[in-house]
Parts: sequence; structure tokens; C-alpha cells
Amino acid sequence: GCTGATLRHIAMLKACYSTQYFAPTHSRSMEKLVPIAQVLSKKALAELIEPQPINSHLLRDLHNPKLVDAFLVGEKPLATLQGFKWSEQLRDAVLAIHGGQLLAAEIAFKEGIAANVAQGFHHASYDYGSGYCTFNGLALIAQQYPHKRIFVLDCDQHGGNGTADFAERLPNLFNFTIYGLRFGHVDNERSIGRMIARDTGSFVQYQHALYEAFSQIINWQTDLIIYQAGVDCHQHDPFGSQWFDTSCLYQRDKLVFEFAKRMKIPLFFVLAGGYQELSQLVDLHVNTFVAAKQVYFPISEATIPSYKTYQNL
Repeated sequence: GCTGATLRHIAMLKACYSTQYFAPTHSRSMEKLVPIAQVLSKKALAELIEPQPINSHLLRDLHNPKLVDAFLVGEKPLATLQGFKWSEQLRDAVLAIHGGQLLAAEIAFKEGIAANVAQGFHHASYDYGSGYCTFNGLALIAQQYPHKRIFVLDCDQHGGNGTADFAERLPNLFNFTIYGLRFGHVDNERSIGRMIARDTGSFVQYQHALYEAFSQIINWQTDLIIYQAGVDCHQHDPFGSQWFDTSCLYQRDKLVFEFAKRMKIPLFFVLAGGYQELSQLVDLHVNTFVAAKQVYFPISEATIPSYKTYQNL
């Protein structure tokens, strides 16, 4: 095995995270971020990089300024439509997390891979937050890089309805969402949804949807993939699919990372949804980082999986 000394010389995934990312929520959406970051550090799965909170004028450019202004001061109902009780701590957490989105995109363009230890973007539309998502940090990247083609590969269990809304507003944003629960998602010219049934579906069907997304990524000449690596599709999640076990989640993540690496398309990922017991939740999210490390930072090239799966794309 490797000693600590040699490990320090191996390139490592950079993951954006700040202690400001935390605020109490009944859904554990932010509670999970703290122990996940601790495990990533302890197991040397990622180098944690602290972002600056986003400047609110960037959010006003993206969203209805009334929504942004209401959230900054806690003015109801707009400040709480996402489903969280408002506090200054929540506000600061949201601003820090969106700063992490900007930094993760910057790192991904430079290094090919990055992460933001964050949740909660894809239900936020132009006029309001929804479903534990205050602002749409996925659309934010398309807004920030108007001359780059930004492709959101959304593998959260819930359809990315807010991102679909922004795909109609931003010509350089494409949304491909694979879900078990529609959550109001409606397809449009640059937003494709694929529902895989929670009870009668299978991982084979899920893979077919992923391959369709991969073809779309290539055909659209994508400059950056944002991967929503949701774990709320896991079989033990209250929203999960009964056939979606831990090994399927790991395989999903590896397929996405292998594809992006092989095609040399920069990618950064976020944690997205997950609602089961906290210790299981942490393990499932950490597994995504394990998959990223195996694909992008193998200890020896011999451990890189073969790419035969994609020869027919």
C-alpha cells in the first residue's frame, strides 16, 4: 500500500466547502454537509477549498431581483418558499454554497474535475425557490459563462423543473434529468426528462437513459458538465426506487466520470438530494467521491476501468 508520504504527491480532487455551508434544516439537507466534508478530509478523498460567498448582484442577474432582495432580509413569503425557516445563518449558508458553485466551475475548467459539497439547486426557478432549493446554482454557471455550453446531468430522484425553466431563458444551458418523481418537470427544447419507474424500473433502463444523455452531451458540443449526483434514488430513501441499491449508485457515478474523462469534458459535481438516516446518507455521498478518485486519480493506471461500454456511442 501507499504510505502517507507518497500519497501527498498524488493529485487530489478539489472540493469546495466552507463551515458557513451549515444551517439547521428539518430535511437534513445542510446537516449532512458537515460530516461528509469531515470524512473527505480524514480519508484524503478531496482537498477542501474554501470559497468566498457569492456577491448578491450575480444572483439578481440570474433571478427575479424581488426574490433575491426578499431572501437577503428574510421577507416572507419569498424568503421561505423553498421550504426552510429563514435565518441569517441560512442566508449566509446559501450565499457561501453559491460561491462554491462559481469556484468549482473555475477549478473544473482548469483541472477537468471538481466538486462542491453542496445540495439544493434544481427546483429553483426564475421567480421563486422551491423544494429546498433557494437559487438555481446550476443555471448560475450558464449565466456566468455565456460563451460556454453548460450541460446539467441531473441524477437526483426528482425532476429538475427549475433548471428546465432556466434552459428556456439561457441559450447556453442544456438540462437532462433522469428521475423517479417528476416534481413538475416539463420537457422543452433544451430540457429532456427521462422517468424510470420506482417499482418496475431497472438499472438497465437507467443506463440507457445515461447513454442517451452522453450522446446528447457529445452532440451539443458541451464545454462543461454539472453532475447532480443525488442519492435520494437509493432503495432505502423515502423517495427511492426499490431496485436502486448502493452498488447501482456507485456504478452510475463511475459511468458518468469515465465518460467525462474519456471525452475530456470538464465536469464538476454536487451532492443534490438524499433523505435517509444521516450515517447512511454520508456513506452514500462519500461513495461518489470514491468513484471520482478511482476514475480521475487512480494510484496506478492499471486500476482505470476499461471504456468498452462506450464504443457503440
